[in-house]
Amino acid sequence: MTETVFARHEHPNPTSAAERAAILAEPGFGKDFTDHMVSIDFTADPDHPDGGLWHDARVEPYGPISLSPAASVLHYGQEIFEGLKAYRHADGSIWAFRPEANAARLNRSADRLALPVLPERLFLDAIGQLVRADRDWVPGGEGEALYLRPFMYASEAFLGVRAANEVAFKVIASPAGNYFGGELKPVTIWVSRDYARAGVGGTGAAKCGGNYAASLKAQQQAAAHGANQVLFLDPAHENAVEELGGMNVFFVFADGRLVTPQLTGTILEGVTRSSILQLGRDMGLTVEQRRITLDEWASGVRSGEITEVFACGTAAVVTPIGRLLDGDEVIESAGGTETTLALRERLLGIQTGAVEDEHGWMHRLV
Repeated sequence: MTETVFARHEHPNPTSAAERAAILAEPGFGKDFTDHMVSIDFTADPDHPDGGLWHDARVEPYGPISLSPAASVLHYGQEIFEGLKAYRHADGSIWAFRPEANAARLNRSADRLALPVLPERLFLDAIGQLVRADRDWVPGGEGEALYLRPFMYASEAFLGVRAANEVAFKVIASPAGNYFGGELKPVTIWVSRDYARAGVGGTGAAKCGGNYAASLKAQQQAAAHGANQVLFLDPAHENAVEELGGMNVFFVFADGRLVTPQLTGTILEGVTRSSILQLGRDMGLTVEQRRITLDEWASGVRSGEITEVFACGTAAVVTPIGRLLDGDEVIESAGGTETTLALRERLLGIQTGAVEDEHGWMHRLV
């Protein structure tokens, strides 16, 4: 495959250094965006060996997208996305954490949503181009990073239920701090009994907007009960724990086991999830991927068999779970955070360059 040349169109009115400094002083999450974005277009061609061609790769000013009212994505939801972070190291270099894993997951999602495969090299080039263009936007504070959001959608204008022949891939970026805001503290979770995030044979293993849209009503219920996030269950398997609205769940047992729900096709295979599994093995924990029911969670906390419960994801990294609200019933916090915080510290240390990257997870961008 020949190297893709990215056209470069500078922003005519970039954010001033003073405005950018004010944003980076309190980055929050997903509130402000860098000056540029990357765009690449795809046109289907039945005679092409890859089914079509990616073309017109470019770095351009961040701004509104021109889209036909008949664009397929608006009517049939043919859309996927990814989330990863770029970290500034002490020497000023900037690195992405496991971007190859995100590229692979994007293509698994693309396959499920009948979208074209994006070559891994093009994915890596795209995020590298954007970070190099907006390197001054990468924060350097503790727990801070530049959040990268690659996404792909059906841009063809037509009404008819079929896979689109014209597709757009873009990458935008936003400086990010603590996902839940403020200092790290245990979060409260609401158990959804009324709604499901995904079903067997559906799109649960894909990272697509429809899955998150399906979680929002339950998330509103959670907020109404003072909870930070919502937990989805599998009622077909004795209310087995699935995942939160945007994070995977882990349990630490008193006997040294680290347990997380197994992948069943209805759970998103998180990059942070797989990293935590490896780091758990590195720490000498016995790692298990299996079904774990809500009853086992409750009884394990009461008996002391489960000592810690935490959630993980790209945005929040690793966050302790405190209370679990199941209607009028409250499952109190397991109380412990020793393993949770050790895993978080090691993961962040690798990402920020403070801990040796023994697994070759970091990819230099600048």
